[in-house]
Amino acid sequence: MKYSRNFYEIRANDEIFQKIVEEKSSVGYYRLPYEDITHIESFAKTVTQKDIVVLGIGGSSLGTYAIHNFVKHKENDKKLHFLESTDPLDVAYRLKKIDLDDAFFILISKSGHTIETISNLKYILSLVKITNKNCAVISELDSALSAYANSQDIKIFEIPKDVGGRFSVFSPVGLLPLAIMGLNIEQLLNGCKIVSESFFEKGEYYESIIKKARFMVENKNRFNINVIFSYSSLLEGFNKWYIQLWGESLGKLNINGTKQALTPIGLLGPVDQHSFLQLIMEGKRDKTVTFIKVEDFENDLTIPDITIDALEDMDYLNNIKFKDLINMQADATIQSIEDVKDIPCDVITIERVDEFNIGKLMFAYQLLTSVIGAFIQINTYDQPGVESGKLILKKRLQH
Repeated sequence: MKYSRNFYEIRANDEIFQKIVEEKSSVGYYRLPYEDITHIESFAKTVTQKDIVVLGIGGSSLGTYAIHNFVKHKENDKKLHFLESTDPLDVAYRLKKIDLDDAFFILISKSGHTIETISNLKYILSLVKITNKNCAVISELDSALSAYANSQDIKIFEIPKDVGGRFSVFSPVGLLPLAIMGLNIEQLLNGCKIVSESFFEKGEYYESIIKKARFMVENKNRFNINVIFSYSSLLEGFNKWYIQLWGESLGKLNINGTKQALTPIGLLGPVDQHSFLQLIMEGKRDKTVTFIKVEDFENDLTIPDITIDALEDMDYLNNIKFKDLINMQADATIQSIEDVKDIPCDVITIERVDEFNIGKLMFAYQLLTSVIGAFIQINTYDQPGVESGKLILKKRLQH
């Protein structure tokens, strides 16, 4: 008797690991930490303009913004701007902050036909001349945007065809603007390598990622909302990047044609203690919570020893460092959730605020996304659900 099947089942960890190993030959983001970056670093040093303007949306900007927002205190004196939206008021507001005569434009579109990016490019072209002196293009080499760059002798950096947009931050998409801003992209990739090597050698990161992925998959029908609660405003960009990575990768039809959905939510502590925490604590038990803390902010800003009239009972705050206060707030919230005993939660602690550690965090989440996708038997790397809207818009614009 022969037996074969094409239906979904939760596979063994070793089967999932082998699938991820096999993906390395066809999914390009796995190799990005090991790519040669000398040409990116060399080009970045030639950019002298003060205003660096990224024209890109989604995967072409969110990862870069996440890293920039986390380590902006380490950047040079250039200013990084993002033109993403087609909101006219937003476009006008952002352009007011840019000296177009001292700006360098980075045009990013994997396909070369992204409507938001090309619309903003057209508007920029009405305001300033784009040349190889103030512009670089990041795209697939055979895209229409690359053809435009070739016609203008503008430098092109390649997005490999096997690297999806939301997995492209460690390609030139993120590395070029970050290098221009003076950040250490080698250390960023070193953080990725630590995670990659640990995972594929079945070390610490393999254990944590595979366990977390299996728990989420085995409990996906009960806990289908996944909350990241980041205790630092520096992680606001990471939260946005995670929402795209998680939502666009894991909201799919699986091998049975069954709709899969792990819904991402990104919160910032302590701000969202005053908004969303109530829902977590006493609302429906359909959420997992991952807390992200920063161990060392490397900043000793301290609440001064001041007594305020009628607020003398708040003097217990005096002489406390803000970095200690925010972590005490995180720990108190974590304990309150642990005490109720029926909300799954885990805690990630980032050692310090630098390129190496944000690289580790983001690459670990890319791997976690891939592992969950393998468990639920979907194509983690496509996004067919957004294509129909793009086609409808294009038809309307053409008529």
